[in-house]
Parts: sequence; C-alpha cells; structure tokens
Amino acid sequence: MKVVVECEVGGQKLSLTTGQLAKQAAGSVLIQYGETVVFVAAATGPGRPGIDFFPLTVDYRERIAASGKFPGGFLKREGRPTTKEILTARLTDRPIRPLFPKGFHDELQIMSNVMACDGVNDPDVLSINAASAALCLSPVPFQGPIGAVRVGRIGGELISFPTREQIAESDLDLIVAGTVESVLMIEGFGEQIPEEEMATAIMFAHQELQKICQLQLELREKAGIEPFEYEAPPENPFISKLDDAIYQRLSTAMQSTVKAERREGIQTVHEELVNQFFPEEAEETEDGATRGQFEEAFHDLEAKAVRELAMSGRRLDGRAPNELRAVSCETGSLPRVHGSALFTRGETQSLATVTLGTSRDKQRVDGLFEEELQRFMLHYYFPPFSVGECRPIRGPGRREIGHGCLAERSVAPVLPSEEDFPYTIRVISDILESNGSSSMASVCSATLSLMDAGVPLRQPVAGISIGLATEGDKFQILTDIIGDEDHFCDMDFKVAGTQKGITGIQLDLKNDGISEEIIRATLEQAKQARLELLRTMLTAIRRPRAEISSFAPRLHQTKINPEKIGLLIGPGGKTIRAIQEETGGTIDIQDDGTVTVSGSNASVVEKAMAHIEALTEEIRVGRIYDGVVSSIKEFGAFIEIAPGKDGLCHISELSDGFVKSVNDICKMGDRLQVKVIAVDDQNRVKLSRKAVLAEQAGESNGDLDSEENE
Repeated sequence: MKVVVECEVGGQKLSLTTGQLAKQAAGSVLIQYGETVVFVAAATGPGRPGIDFFPLTVDYRERIAASGKFPGGFLKREGRPTTKEILTARLTDRPIRPLFPKGFHDELQIMSNVMACDGVNDPDVLSINAASAALCLSPVPFQGPIGAVRVGRIGGELISFPTREQIAESDLDLIVAGTVESVLMIEGFGEQIPEEEMATAIMFAHQELQKICQLQLELREKAGIEPFEYEAPPENPFISKLDDAIYQRLSTAMQSTVKAERREGIQTVHEELVNQFFPEEAEETEDGATRGQFEEAFHDLEAKAVRELAMSGRRLDGRAPNELRAVSCETGSLPRVHGSALFTRGETQSLATVTLGTSRDKQRVDGLFEEELQRFMLHYYFPPFSVGECRPIRGPGRREIGHGCLAERSVAPVLPSEEDFPYTIRVISDILESNGSSSMASVCSATLSLMDAGVPLRQPVAGISIGLATEGDKFQILTDIIGDEDHFCDMDFKVAGTQKGITGIQLDLKNDGISEEIIRATLEQAKQARLELLRTMLTAIRRPRAEISSFAPRLHQTKINPEKIGLLIGPGGKTIRAIQEETGGTIDIQDDGTVTVSGSNASVVEKAMAHIEALTEEIRVGRIYDGVVSSIKEFGAFIEIAPGKDGLCHISELSDGFVKSVNDICKMGDRLQVKVIAVDDQNRVKLSRKAVLAEQAGESNGDLDSEENE
C-alpha cells in the first residue's frame, strides 16, 4: 500500500513515500524536496558468527542522469564513489550508528540513490532523513527517528534548507542531525562565527529537525508498522567474574602518559586473565563462557576505568579536564618544497607540505551540479606506522577523505581571494604519529605551512577535539582527548577556528545525544584551548612570509576588456603562442577577461605582461609610446604604437622645425617615441613626435637651471 506524508520545512514541501518501490527491502522510502528526489532502501541479514561489532554499511550515490547529464570522460557509467558521495555516506552513517542497542550485530545495509536533482536543493541532507525513515519501517531495533537540517545565514538571518545559491551567499553552512530530544551529529563551516552565534544556529536547526522526526513517526503509523521489539542478549557471564580487584589492577595499568606503556600494562593484565580463565588455549570455560564473551567484558572494564577516571577529574595521562598536552611547532622543516611545517601535540604529529601552482593545476569537480574548479586542496594521509601497526597500504579510505575535507574546509575561509593571490594551493598532511585528533593537528600544521609558504592568510587557524564522559545527569568535558578517551567515552567534538570565531565544526557521538548545555559548554572550552594553541603556533612564525619560495612559480594577474580576448589569442592562437614562445611564460585566459601569466621567474612574467598590456590596453591621449614606423606617406608616417594599433604622425608633427620630406626624419622599421595628441570618433589615433621633443627639451633646460643655482 502506497503511503505519502508531507510537511512544510524551509518554505517548501517535504514528502516521504513508502509502499510503492522496492517492496522486498526491509524498508524503503522516497523523499522529495522541491524537484530533488532521493530513494533509500535498507536491507538486513543475520550477523556473522563471532563478530564483536555492528556491521552497518551506508552507500550514497549520485547518478549524473538525475540532473539530465552524461558522466564526463571516456566511460559513460559511474565508477568509484566521488568525494562528495563518500562524505554524504559518512554524514548518513554518523547519526544513525549510535541509535542501535549494544549487542546488536546483525548485518545492516543502507543504500541511497539520487533519482532527480533540480540543481537548487542539495540531496545530501535528504539522504539522512530518508535513511532514518527507512530504518523506522524495518525490522531492526533502531531507536530513532532522527531528522537532519542544513542551516545557512544571510545578513544575520538563519535559513533552514537553503538553496545552493543561498549557500554561496551565506557565511555559514551547517548540517545538524538529532532526535526530538537531543543533538546527535554536527558538521558545519563558517566565516569565523562566534561561539554564541554557532550555538544559536545549532539549536535553531534542532528545532527545525523535530518536524521531520514527527513526519517519520506519522509515516510509520500510516504504514501500519509497529516498532521492532528487540530482545537483548543474556548478561555476559564474565561481568561477575571480573571483580573489583581486577578492575583496580586494570585502572592502575591504564594510567600512564605514554600510549605504548598503557597498552603494555593492559596487555599484561589481559594475558594473565586469559591464562586464568582459558588454560592451555581453551576456547570456553567449564561453565560454557566463551573467549568472545571474555573479550567483550574486558573491553567494558576498560571503558569503565576510563570513564570513572574522567568523571573524577583525573585522566589516563594525569592531565586536568581542560588541559592541553605539550605542543611544539616548527616551520621550514623541508628544503625545496614551497612551504612546510611540523606540528606535534602530545603523541599526535602532522607534517604538512605546501605546493603552489597555476590556474592549470586546479581540480575539476564534476557532479550533479555545474562543474567547479577547486583552487585549494588539503590531502590527508594516515599510514599504519603512525599508530604502530603493520597492515596493507591501499588508496585513501573514507576516514582519510573525511578528515582531509574537514581540515580543508576549516582552513579555506581564511585564504586570500584569488584576485589577491592567484595561486592554486595544495597542502599534504602526513600523519606521523596519532593518539587523538589528527584531523585537528592537520588544521594546525596546514596553517603553519601556508604561512611558511608566504600565503597571506587573513587569520591563523587552529583546531582541537573535545571529549565527553557522562554518568546519569552528570558530565565531564575533556580537552584534547587521546585515543582511549575517544574510543571509550561518549563524544568526539572537533572545533577549528581563529581568534575571532569558528571556521569548522564536527560532532560524532556514541550515546543517544547531547543537550544544549553540553554544546555551549563544549564550544567555550574549545575556544580557550584554541586560543592557547594559536599563541603557541605564533611563536614559531608570527606572520606569513613576505615572499613565496624561490622554487614556486611566479604569477601575475590582470584584467582586460573581454572584447579583446580574440585579439590576444589571435587567429588560430597565433598571437598568444608567439608571446609564450618569445617570453617563456604561460598565459591563461578566462571568459571574463582575467589573464594569468605564470613563469619560472619574475623576469619571464614581466616580459609576457608587457606584451599583453601593449596589445590590449586602451590608447590614452597624452601618453608617450615607443613605436615602430610601419608605413611612410607624403603627408606623414604611420607608427605602430601597440600590436595591431597604428597612429598617424603628420609631417608637421615629426619635428619642431620645417620638414621637407618624411624620409628626412625616419624610415620603415625605425623606432620613434611619439605622444598621442588625439583619438577621433572613428578611433583614429593622431601622434606627435614634436611634442615629445619639446618635453625632452624642457626637462633638459630644467636640469641646466638646477646646475646654475647650485
């Protein structure tokens, strides 16, 4: 039976439809907003024997046909997921994953396909809402629904579900997902938004998303689907066997400032217990308890130790809740590269390198919307040795792509405009050590390396990750969380920004949501840590270097009349090729008349620019030009003062005395300095050599007068 429910949000109708498509799926929903349509199906199956995690897979795909286009390139069938598709799949996964009960290990797959795109409304947030609705209809213990809303801000006014055009004008791009009661996920970027204003935007989004939660409940009710009753697995028999004495030993072993020492201490306790409960490598105890149950109980005991220490105000490495680990910064770490920096915070270390390129190095980004050219890229690499592991090295995974994009968008708001700094910029963050928020370390190292490269940033940016431990109504916020705190506690709240405000924010939770009080307190604690980080970073480099690296290409940008683009290019590209061959520079022209000249050094660029200016500039009355005699007539000489532009110097204007013949003054090919004395209605140029001679004579007389006065 087809069921449709609707509500108004953001000034447009949002509809959910089920019962018509993919009826063999566990749950399926078609969501429409404007003329953008996304279809999501959920499928479930029995869990694999012995797994100790929740095997949730989320896949999001944008079929280019949804916007009436063919895929670019040779292949006309979509291949591996794009960066946008990977990021949207992560956005869908993050708020859903915490809302399944502990012990639920069934296979669950969510597939989201964009079926139609109007070019106005982005389908990414729709995917989150439709995934939640599909799960509400499925026979799985989903503790939702959740709603998701994108928020923009134009002229200080918050807007829900802004269009692509509005986002381009907005100083905020914020996505918030949550239940009716609390916030579950945040992903946002802004133009240095103050903490109070960011918190207000988050809570505005939470109010809006409640409408979508209610709509999903209405859909489930009209479809006649009862909430799934989940039978929790029996209590783990090892809960009672791992007594207080064992807990105290484990808690003591976990308290060390060095990650390797903590792991070694935990491993010692673990091995002793394994030998105690499973002698001679047995897989079960005498009462039938399994090795898997032991590992689960031991993991829970570790979590208990970390959380109780955090709640007491003491942490694994002995820091106070609001204390940063030791931070060190170094710039100019590598030779030859255009900029580099090493940032270390505790046992997290990022080495960043900068490459400056020309407009030809921009990344072309194709998808549902119009093709874009990306001038700033930040690529994040996380090798296994950074966490002391040995495993196969393959292409970047979803986590690496997500972390790189978070750091990239957090730094992008402080970059200079393309008019002020016409370079294409690529930053690479190599994570050499990791024990807590390497993405925020990448923000810091990227900032330092960009300043080292001479990129005139508007403000330096720093980032920090904040954790959370809760117990009933009590909570403890933790600055600069380490890996074990991230793993065992409730929250990973990353905040990046300048001294003025937030540029990037990302929240991931392991519990069922946080309150406004926790959000505001976290943002304030993150601000204090960020300011402390910025002070330390600025001791390494106070401001961007005055000059870019000598190994970087030189660029100069100018603007010409778009009507003269054809003149600069010439027939079949003859003119532009000739300039490039003669000067050694590279010339790129945009449709709006922006011309970018690049070369290996400043001299090359200057020569090419001189040719371009001479060819395209407007002829101005009163200006002196260095011209070449192109034609001689009885009444005067035609002189080329710019490529393709001649003027007439009448015989009476060739000299300050009587001229019997033009040939007495000049011949074909001679260089003469002439002054433009008039340009008539038909754009004919009148020149005078006599005026130049008069000016030169006046300057000469002035010099003689000065000598006499001395």
